[in-house]
Amino acid sequence: MTLTHRERMQACLADDNTLDRPPVALWRHFPVDDQDPATLAAATLDFQRHYDFDLVKVTPASSFSIKDWGAEDVWEGHTEGTRRYTRHVIEKPQDWEHLKVLSPSSTFLANQLICLRMIRADLNPETPLLQTIFSPLAQAKNLAGGERVVVHLRTHPEAVLKGLETIAETTRRFVEACVETGLDGIFYAVQHAQAGLLSLEEYRKFGLPFDMQILEPARELWCNLLHLHGDNVYFTLAGEYPCQIVNWHDRETGPSLADGLKNYMGVACGGISQNTIVLGDRSAVRKEAMDAIFQTGGRRFMLGTGCVVPVIAPHGNLVSARQIVEGSE
Repeated sequence: MTLTHRERMQACLADDNTLDRPPVALWRHFPVDDQDPATLAAATLDFQRHYDFDLVKVTPASSFSIKDWGAEDVWEGHTEGTRRYTRHVIEKPQDWEHLKVLSPSSTFLANQLICLRMIRADLNPETPLLQTIFSPLAQAKNLAGGERVVVHLRTHPEAVLKGLETIAETTRRFVEACVETGLDGIFYAVQHAQAGLLSLEEYRKFGLPFDMQILEPARELWCNLLHLHGDNVYFTLAGEYPCQIVNWHDRETGPSLADGLKNYMGVACGGISQNTIVLGDRSAVRKEAMDAIFQTGGRRFMLGTGCVVPVIAPHGNLVSARQIVEGSE
């Protein structure tokens, strides 16, 4: 029996024997289109109509969450589809204390809610829908530029903590509003839980408590996905998040998918590197995907890439990812 996307995801999460095949989901940015809620919704829906993945992750530009504080950015052709920040809000440590809590009705946050409602209204109700939410530290990085936030949190920790409290409360309110649109989960992007940026103790002080605050309204959702971005991530933290799925750059950094599932009770998402999905051919995509299925036995596993699919990825490679789990590649 062929399952719907929702049934397949739920069977995968439950490690149920009714699972017909491993789920697969890829997501990407839609530069330029992501500057308007209607065009981002249309691009996201068109992508899903083409590839029919097992969940839809809505991927706005990261600036959607901080433009209402005055940040500005520009599209310059980055292959991942990301934009360069041209105006930062935080320069001096004292600036963190001047941030004000934003309402979900603020211009750019409200636009993203409009986008979500448009997608939910047109998307098959049996297809899970996830909204991207950036952690307070990830937003703080973009508010300040570069790694200024790391310098400030080590030299002026109380000022940064106050700023993070403001960002977290703003984002918590936004997540509450997202839940009301009828989505199925939050894609929660954590960028600073990696040894090259912060110590584990620093992340437990400046990151984890605010993450938990933001995710509180999403605890009852059934399809939350944690993305641990970067190298040498603190994977041991994954089990502390109210997320059913974890995604990380498993082809570039540890742990492997097999080792990850030994230390995480949910579903692991990954298996294909960004490099392979862009520069490899269909046989290279198949090789990594089949290895991932072998590592996991196809249980508690969703095929994907370690991060966003670059906008230059060949169409055939995206098709292959879907066909491989169906056994038709």
